[in-house]
Amino acid sequence: MSFFRELFGNYILMAAVLSWMAAQALKTIIDLLVHKQWNPQRIIGSGGMPSSHSALVCAFMVGTAREFGIGSFNFALAFLFAVVVMYDAMGVRRAAGEQAKVINVLVDNLVENSPDEADNMDLPEKKLQEYLGHTPTQVFAGAVLGGVIAMFL
Repeated sequence: MSFFRELFGNYILMAAVLSWMAAQALKTIIDLLVHKQWNPQRIIGSGGMPSSHSALVCAFMVGTAREFGIGSFNFALAFLFAVVVMYDAMGVRRAAGEQAKVINVLVDNLVENSPDEADNMDLPEKKLQEYLGHTPTQVFAGAVLGGVIAMFL
């Protein structure tokens, strides 16, 4: 029983997990409002508004600052971790998502316009995932969400 008490009593962990869950819930609701269609993949999927990765790492960073102070080694690690994750979300992961969009269009066009050629190729059976990264606005929104949750938890 003390395991669960310690686990759920870990302020930093709970702030990060609750921030991730809140971002995923908001992302699902926003996607539903924008596309007028329920997409259950949005509940756990990456990409979209707000960034759940940013929410998680910013809550982790703010929680660490509150627990150990901004002069601590722990905060330095949490800060650097947050910067790397958010930079990656806006850079490499976003670029991969944009490339997936282009590849999906090219494959669709090939199949539609040259079905004989497409049959001779080893094409993926399902589309590549396009929701991978985030715009700076999505990252900022996730960061604010995570920071606010960690501050008021």
